[in-house]
Amino acid sequence: MTSQLTVNVQPDSIQIAITEDQNLVEYQKDAQEVTFAVGNVYLGRVKKLMPGLNACFVDVGSEKEAFLHYQDLGPQFASLKKYVKQVRANRKKLAPFSKAQSVQFDEKQGNISTALEQGDEIIVQVTKEPISTKGPRLTGEISFAGRFLVLIPFGDKVSVSSKIKSSEERARLKQLIHSIKPKNCGVIVRTVAEGKRVAELDNELSILYQRWEDSLTRAQKVEKAPGLIYEETSRTIAILRDMLNSSYESIWVDDEKTYQEIRDYVSLIDPERTKIVKLYKGELPIFDNFAITKQIKSSFGRIVSYKSGAYLIIEHTEALHVVDVNSGHRIKAGTQEENALEVNLGAADELARQLRLRDMGGIIVVDFIDMALAEDRQKLYERMCQNMERDRAKHNILPLSKFGLMQITRQRVRPVMDVPVDETCPTCFGKGTIRPSILFTDQLENKISCLKNKMKISHFTLFVHPYVYAYLTQRFISIKLRWQFRYGFGINLLPDQNLPFLSYRFIDIKGNEIDMKEEHEIL
Repeated sequence: MTSQLTVNVQPDSIQIAITEDQNLVEYQKDAQEVTFAVGNVYLGRVKKLMPGLNACFVDVGSEKEAFLHYQDLGPQFASLKKYVKQVRANRKKLAPFSKAQSVQFDEKQGNISTALEQGDEIIVQVTKEPISTKGPRLTGEISFAGRFLVLIPFGDKVSVSSKIKSSEERARLKQLIHSIKPKNCGVIVRTVAEGKRVAELDNELSILYQRWEDSLTRAQKVEKAPGLIYEETSRTIAILRDMLNSSYESIWVDDEKTYQEIRDYVSLIDPERTKIVKLYKGELPIFDNFAITKQIKSSFGRIVSYKSGAYLIIEHTEALHVVDVNSGHRIKAGTQEENALEVNLGAADELARQLRLRDMGGIIVVDFIDMALAEDRQKLYERMCQNMERDRAKHNILPLSKFGLMQITRQRVRPVMDVPVDETCPTCFGKGTIRPSILFTDQLENKISCLKNKMKISHFTLFVHPYVYAYLTQRFISIKLRWQFRYGFGINLLPDQNLPFLSYRFIDIKGNEIDMKEEHEIL
């Protein structure tokens, strides 16, 4: 299996797509001004205690107050709270962290009223972004994740990933980390640290510890809580940190600044693989060039088709996600049981991809086509478990119930990715009437004439739907060529799969859109 990461940077958003064997498996789109909240560390202020829930609400500067449960405080919370109080008491000199005292704290049994008071200033970390009407979810167990290691301030253990099976390697790593870890810190050794030298691990540990010390310095200087004291790396870097492995054959980026940022990071964590980071300079939009746009359009929405005419119906509710498997008009030789098994196995493949692609979390209930044989139901369960092995999110899958339902729980970290695929008519604006489509090319030519003769813009790119592009470029003396002879060869024409059928956009040589759409033109 080969993987590719593709990054599309726009003035207002950044899109990240991960493909495995050219099939889209993960997609994320974020506004440029929105920071990646999960992993951020804040100096927060306790706003309200909720003894009935054994939790509290904390002000971290978000629109909705963040939620912190007693059991999420972590075993180091009392030590951290006492040290933060020292840090905030003296704004001129930072109390040495290596000399901070550890305080016993039982995070499993106790109540929020004894651990915290209203107005307390505490250091917390975001574990879940705001979802629907809920604010962020917090933890008091601070951690700083790197490529090989995770640093936990006030921890006292060195843990090694259970995926490292060799007992000799586990013992080596544990002994090595014990010899280099800073005082008052715990460390989790990640799977990719297997076989790494002490110099590499020591270097990353120093970087992570410096992040913690920088966070303490910022916490000391915050005038009044709340305040952001550590911001998680960009979404692209976070994905690379957690997922980069030998299966990645290329990372394509269409923005110079982001390309340099990713290249610098890859050269830091894996210098031998820096060459897989590539800057895309093609004329076509990067997602169109790698056939990602079409997959996005076909993979989102309420109804998702897969092989042989079968399809899934995916419904989202506040409490759970419901998926219905339908065979459609599928006609194939074989018994009803054989056909049901084949449709269900295909649904399991597509569903595993959809869970990753949409980042669906919480409870997912799947209504598969009924199967009479117990061995077929077991095959389906094993296929689903096998497909979900590549999913980074924590999940749990239950065998089929007697009603043919499969229940899946999946870690919910971010709001579900919902990409609207239905297109609003760009030419009638919902009125239901448009100009004759045969006049569309005349309308475009009027726009080009206006740009060239009135606005004095001689170099620009016109993006149109691929079908329209094919019409404009057909024949030896095409419409495109006639325009270029008439208005100059500074006119460039390109297809864009994101555009609805009779829609268009003009882009100047600096990459800025020229607004040439006026509603009165269609009346």
